[in-house]
Amino acid sequence: MEGTGGSSASAAAPVNQWLLEFSRRFQHYLDKSTPHSTYRWIGTVVIASIYILRVFYIQGFYIVSYGLGIYLLNLLIGFLSPLVDPELEPSDGPMLPTKGSDEFKPFIRRLPEFKFWYSFTKALCIAFVMTFFSVFDVPVFWPILLCYWIVLFVLTMRRQIAHMIKYRYIPFNLGKQVFFSLNYFSIFIIHIVHLLYFCR
Repeated sequence: MEGTGGSSASAAAPVNQWLLEFSRRFQHYLDKSTPHSTYRWIGTVVIASIYILRVFYIQGFYIVSYGLGIYLLNLLIGFLSPLVDPELEPSDGPMLPTKGSDEFKPFIRRLPEFKFWYSFTKALCIAFVMTFFSVFDVPVFWPILLCYWIVLFVLTMRRQIAHMIKYRYIPFNLGKQVFFSLNYFSIFIIHIVHLLYFCR
């Protein structure tokens, strides 16, 4: 009995060693890709295009696509939201300025760009692999799912834009971080978004 346990442990050792080596190499290349955001997103767009072509070609896996869409929408909300939400938790840490006289504090995302990209790409890859297993191809009427996702997207973005207008922030880097120019430019952009949002 002891000989059997020892042989299975020795057989698992090379597999564990290979997994550890693969994990290190993967992390190394992931770390090297961090400053190259444009190339990372181009790769993600290519993966998304391949996934869309596959779903279009086989005319199925709409439930997988719907779940992927909901997950990506959730990631987008985390990417556009501030780390500390003034509505939920008043904090002593960095807060968004709410008045023109407030000190400038940079926008810190709840979900950083690199984690957003990594989760986005990983979800696309998982969904792509799922399209090779027929158990995930549940027959549904896809236009209803698409309409429901569009309604969910519009309502969620509407709420997010209202939050941006209320707390006067833009979750994008608009160049050099100078408070004076950024403040007036932000107010201008927020007023444009406000007009588009309420004057429909």
